[in-house]
Order: sequence, then C-alpha cells, then structure tokens
Amino acid sequence: MIDEAKLHAFIGQMLGDLGGASSVAMVRLGDSLGLYKTLFAGGPMTSGQLAKAANVHERYLREWLSHQAASNYLAYDAKTETFSLPPEQAMVFAHEDSPVYMVGGFDVMSALLDNQPKVEAAFKSGKGVAWGDQGGCMFCAVARFFKPGYHNHLVQQWLPALDGVVEKLERGAEVADVGCGHGWSTVLMAKAFPKSNFTGYDFHPSSIKDAQAHAKAHGVSDNTRFEVGLAKDYPGKDFDLVTCFDCLHDMGDPAGASAHIKQSLKSDGTWMIVEPMAGDALEQNLNPVGRLFYAGSAMICLPTSLSQEVGAGLGAQAGEKKLREVITSGGFKSVRRATETPFNMILEARP
Repeated sequence: MIDEAKLHAFIGQMLGDLGGASSVAMVRLGDSLGLYKTLFAGGPMTSGQLAKAANVHERYLREWLSHQAASNYLAYDAKTETFSLPPEQAMVFAHEDSPVYMVGGFDVMSALLDNQPKVEAAFKSGKGVAWGDQGGCMFCAVARFFKPGYHNHLVQQWLPALDGVVEKLERGAEVADVGCGHGWSTVLMAKAFPKSNFTGYDFHPSSIKDAQAHAKAHGVSDNTRFEVGLAKDYPGKDFDLVTCFDCLHDMGDPAGASAHIKQSLKSDGTWMIVEPMAGDALEQNLNPVGRLFYAGSAMICLPTSLSQEVGAGLGAQAGEKKLREVITSGGFKSVRRATETPFNMILEARP
C-alpha cells in the first residue's frame, strides 16, 4: 500500500532537489557574469538597472533574477520591482573570502556531470579515472571549493591546534605540503610565516604550474617552491611539518604515503592531516554533509584512488578509525583529532 502522505512528502523533497540541481547552471552564470557582486555593490536594482550596470541583455537577466528570487537567493520587492542580495546570501555568493563562500561547490557539481561518462564506464570495469583525466576542470573546481575553508581556518585555528607547531613556524621551519593541488594551502602558510620554507608537492603537473603562478601573484616565491612529486616518494627530508589537505583518501597507496611521510620528518616533526568530516559508520553520515561527500567520493575521490598503484579506495567518508589505521601503519605512534569544522577533521600525527 502506498502511504499518500509519505509519497507527497517525498515528491516535495524531489522538487527541492531538482530546484537545487537547476541552480547549478544559474549560480555559475551569476558568478561568471559578475551579477552577484554588481548587485551587492549597487544595492536594490530593477532588471533594467542591473542589466545596464552588468552589461547584459535585460530579457535574459529578468529570467535569471526571477529564478534567483524563487530560490531565495535574492530578495524581491514587488512594490519597487527591485532585486537585492541580502548580506547573508552575499556571504555565500559575493564575498570570496567568506568562510561560507560556496560558489566553488557549484563548480564541483558541474564537473561531476562532466565526469559522469568516464565514471559510468568505471562502474562497469572497476578501473579508475585519473585526476588529470576527469571531466571539466575538476582540479580548478575543487581548489576553488576548498580555498575559503583554508583561508578562514588554516592559520587562525588548525595550525594553532597542533602541539608547538606555530612556534616552530614563527622561528623558521621546513614544511612540505603534500598533495598541494593549486597551492592555496601552501601560499597561505608561506604568507603567514615568512621565516619558514615551504615546498608543495603534487602528482598533477598542471596544478603545480597554477600553484607556482599563485605563489608569484601573492608574493611568496622567496620562501615557497612547488614540484611534481608523489606522496610516497617525494624528495626532501628533515621536515618539521608535513601537511596533507583533503587528499589522503584520494591516494592510491595512503599507507605507503604514511610510511614515506614519516621517513621525511624530523624525529620531533608533525604530520597534519585534514580530511572530510565523517563518522566511522554509514548511519553517522546520513546527513547533508555526508550526502555531498558521498557523491563527491563516488564521482571524484574513488575513481582517482583506483586509477593509481594499489588503489586503496578509502573514499571521502572513510572516517577517523580507518584513517588512524592508515596513519599508524606507516609507523606513526601518536594520532589525535586536534580540531574540527562541520566539513573537516584535523588530525595530528607524531612519530
């Protein structure tokens, strides 16, 4: 028997989900055309006023604005026929340094769709999809998605939560940022601690080129360099700190990476591992954050890991227990959760 109330409730959920899916293209349009920033800077505007200010066609814009108002992304005043970007929504759509700036997340959702044919084939074959071969500019989208979190938490909260690390960085330390991607984490640390030296390693050459450009643009080239290197055999040793941001679960051989990282550290060194927030059991992750991370894991993280040697396939929701097993398998004797955010857990490992 069909429970009509449950059916109607589920249809309501589906309408919300489809509305969210429709917003991916619309938000990315608003971002690309500068509509959010123009509207926030200019205050309430009619469609005609905003079209002139943003140099876009008014009829197209009117439809976009109507969608945004129906989505509660913009406010609409029927008396004046003006649209505005409330300050709370501006934190999400207009302020790139905001801790809740989420436009990068919409870029990731678009990249998931581009990636679908390759991952669909992998579902049949069991093979992986290499990071550099994934649909769209996946690495660009992921870098943009994670950057606000790093900008707002890395120097202010995560590093201070580690035992004695900030003091070392202030005096002058040697740091390896393994799996650095576009280098935003590396650049932020290098800017905050000019007496320390930072080396970013990533196995994706294109990302390393972007990281080098970011270092130059942000004036940290003197104490920062980037090299192509694998987590399990990058060069260098006697590091005071090694960091891995949202990448350990993507690695084909995370246990091998753990062993190599331990060998590259000083005896009193620290490994900071930033990973997606997750419980150890599925039922602990049946929530909005888990929903997003499981999708990203199926479409990005798992294919990346399975494309590499060993192919451990931890997944983005591996959980702390599994991560601890991987970390200690490399020889680390102490692992603790130093701090956390709704999206990340920050683990500190010591030899």
